[in-house]
Amino acid sequence: MNIAKGLVGAALLMAAAQGAQAATVDVVRQRGAVACGTTTGFAGFSAPDAQGKWQGLDVDLCRAIAAAVFGDANKIKVVPLNSQQRFTALQSGEVDVLLRTVTLTQTRDTSLGLSAVAASFYDGQGILVNKKLGVKSAKELNGATVCVQPGTTTELNLADWFRSNNIEFKPVVIDKVTEVVRAFESGRCDAFTDDASQLAAVRATQVANPNDFEILPERFSKEPLGPMVRQGDENWLGIVRWTLFALLEAEEYGITQKNVDEMLKSNNPNVLRILGVTPGAGKNMGLDEKWAYNAIKAVGNYSEVFERNVGKDSKLGLQRGTNALWNKGGAMYPWPIR
Repeated sequence: MNIAKGLVGAALLMAAAQGAQAATVDVVRQRGAVACGTTTGFAGFSAPDAQGKWQGLDVDLCRAIAAAVFGDANKIKVVPLNSQQRFTALQSGEVDVLLRTVTLTQTRDTSLGLSAVAASFYDGQGILVNKKLGVKSAKELNGATVCVQPGTTTELNLADWFRSNNIEFKPVVIDKVTEVVRAFESGRCDAFTDDASQLAAVRATQVANPNDFEILPERFSKEPLGPMVRQGDENWLGIVRWTLFALLEAEEYGITQKNVDEMLKSNNPNVLRILGVTPGAGKNMGLDEKWAYNAIKAVGNYSEVFERNVGKDSKLGLQRGTNALWNKGGAMYPWPIR
């Protein structure tokens, strides 16, 4: 009797889980757009251009997800969120996926009702200073005031690193990024700490004289940045994860935005699976078999997305470094689509 009850209970739980799995993609389809939580404006990752159109690495990933679901990369809804709003917005269903330079940590992946998808950008926390301060290392900042945003891993990492090195500092906690930058540029803070990529964006686009500032060499942390979704919807988690992996797999196999149609004729079985010529991957997630083709056609492979937004073709000019593919000295190791 107990075994029978256990089996019935397991069946009910499985049915409930299956219902939850379909929920997000159904809501997305009913809405007609993927709602993506982004920053309130960080060049290279998510910021509006002169025409008010949102651009950046994270926005391109949002567009790729929309292309995978709808076959149309324009079916997105960008929801700008500050650091205090971001997790609540995802938990409440205001957004379907959080693409806001979020550091994927154990606490966030286990205690917030959210799931980390995969790293879309590897970063590390650094410190930006005005060159006139005359320092070449963060270890020379004893007694300095440091601007930082509240409610972030950045704030904790800052305190941990300075304490471990027996260096005194005074945090200046300011919520909005634009206000942090203004406070730093005006001299209210001696230094400004954030992920190194964000500091590069600030220096390139938000200060009057970029050459007056430099990023110090120390990195205080590992910052694997990536999307997050709500727990309990494994299918949606898979759609977001495999869209990211499809862009990485495309780079690995030489599939680009320009040659993707020609690659449909490839004799490489991996390429044919990625592009849906050999069916199965789309069906596994309840998507059209051309889901990855549509994503790549819309935004290009990961290399194209990186270089356009934060790499050599952008104002930030970041090197690939850790964000290079695994077979080119980096840490980007996509799971195989098969």
